[in-house]
Amino acid sequence: MPADIFLVLDFDSTLVRVETLELAAELVAGDAGMRERIKKITDQAMAGRMDFRSALTQRLQLLHLHLDLLPKLIARLQSKITPSFASNRAFLAANADRIHVVTSAFQQVVIPVVETLGLRADHVHANTLTFDSTGYVNGLDWNNPLSADDGKAKIVTALNLPGEIAVVGDGWSDYEIFRAGAAQRFYAFTENVQRKEVIKAAKNIAPSFDEVLYDCGFRGALSYPKNRLKVLLLENIHADAVAAFEQEGYVVESVAGSLDETQLAKKLMDVAIIGIRSKTQLTEQALASASRLLAVGAFCIGTNQIDLAACEHKGVAVFNAPFSNTRSVVELALAEIILLMRCIPEKLRLMDQGVWDKSAKAASEVRGKRLGIVGYGNIGMQLSVLAESLGMEVCFYDIAEKLALGRARKCASLDELLETSDAVTVHVDGRPENAGLIGTREFARMRAGSVFLNLSRGHVVDLEALHQQLDSGRLRGAAVDVFPEEPRVNGETFEHTLRSLPNALLTPHIGGSTLEAQQDIGRFVSSRLIDFINTGSTENSVNFPALRLPPQAEAHRLIHVHENVPGILAHINQALAAHGANILGQYLKTQERIGYVITDINRNYSEALLEDIRRIPHTLRFRVLY
Repeated sequence: MPADIFLVLDFDSTLVRVETLELAAELVAGDAGMRERIKKITDQAMAGRMDFRSALTQRLQLLHLHLDLLPKLIARLQSKITPSFASNRAFLAANADRIHVVTSAFQQVVIPVVETLGLRADHVHANTLTFDSTGYVNGLDWNNPLSADDGKAKIVTALNLPGEIAVVGDGWSDYEIFRAGAAQRFYAFTENVQRKEVIKAAKNIAPSFDEVLYDCGFRGALSYPKNRLKVLLLENIHADAVAAFEQEGYVVESVAGSLDETQLAKKLMDVAIIGIRSKTQLTEQALASASRLLAVGAFCIGTNQIDLAACEHKGVAVFNAPFSNTRSVVELALAEIILLMRCIPEKLRLMDQGVWDKSAKAASEVRGKRLGIVGYGNIGMQLSVLAESLGMEVCFYDIAEKLALGRARKCASLDELLETSDAVTVHVDGRPENAGLIGTREFARMRAGSVFLNLSRGHVVDLEALHQQLDSGRLRGAAVDVFPEEPRVNGETFEHTLRSLPNALLTPHIGGSTLEAQQDIGRFVSSRLIDFINTGSTENSVNFPALRLPPQAEAHRLIHVHENVPGILAHINQALAAHGANILGQYLKTQERIGYVITDINRNYSEALLEDIRRIPHTLRFRVLY
């Protein structure tokens, strides 16, 4: 902590997430109206619209607090410590000599709470409750300056601290310390409440205590405050993901659709985390301007829309959701197999035209039919099990050796699967090798009267060849959920020759678009991204070596991403040794192109050490995590 700076901290809605009197009102037997009146008076006083002594007197009279409730109140307050202060306990305890708590709350409850943070009881400046002979609160020590307006400014002035004073608080009385000239800095603290009048008057806004520490040049729990990290979420990513990032303290911008390369490049200039789905193309050109980007979240299964090599070269980790929408895709595939086998697409079009056709021609049950699954991954396996439960015979083809589930049988070749199946469904990934996997030759090998589905990737199937098969009537029907080119936003016109065919069932890439799947994806991917930022964990990353390790409470964690060449770890350790840094733990893992090192060191190190590590040849990215 800089030797010439002292911190003055507020208590209510700053060190703790609540107002003491409002919390006390929940413990006192009383009606909801009483609690609401106390809250209204508190808000008026905190905004500077009500005389403070009058507000305090009125609230105490309404409350009718008894001495016996204080232990319960203290326990509740201890459970309500503001997260960014709780995560900085080590900083608070280490610098307790130059931290003062100045509050209009009461010593009897404030001291036991702040002591759990390692702060000094004799540095707590608060009001003192007085009690009558029956144990009920009958007032305060009215001689205490904190019982009246401008009391905080008077207390801080009387402290006569020998250095610069920075005040952190949410209320008008905290701002008055700065306005009176008793402090040189004021941070309007907004992690718990946002008081418009205070925010408007303040020059510095602190969404968390980490922002205060960073702005003052202190070393806290985080090396960089999260409120300075921007998250960009495209394509209607689920609200649970937005909430997860906001709860962590990030600044989040959500965009309904995707962006083209030029728009995306401009947006990425100040973004730390980007979340996309399948329509956004994260190209090398779009990434060129992303100097602050740390991680990419693909809120879907596939990552072929992301230039993974370009991300690696920039030291950017990529995460996806390989399992979260599996059930949704499987259910759609099953439904479409049934619809196609029953010739429902043609029936629906005829009904739209007012034509009644009740014939059973070409319509059949799925029971007893053979389903051929191309690609036996998570989706293919689950589809195999459910289709078998409907009475279908299942075969599959995959280039990798896979254990067959149930009574499913692996085909020796793709041709064998195509030639023997009544329904063929494709569930392969988007790797370049799968482009054009199913074309004219493959369709020619399929049984006449069979049905075809593609719910994988648009470039996997030659749609013109499929059009010919459907138009000639050789295939009974086809369901297509993915296309080589898709509109970027909902409502945009979609054009394709398959639209004109009555036996084509087209859906707008909705295989994973269920409320359940999108919620699961939102939660899973956001948790992976947050974990990566918070701890350096690369578990489930698609382009980084997988490392997961527990945080160190009394250490700084250094993250180093580099090209996979020999000697990098030796260079890192030479720099650490040269600066006398003690290594508490170190982990290295490499893959084909990059290496990933996590090093935990003690808290005594020089800034020159960090520069020396950044200058190591072949370094792609280096950051101090905490």
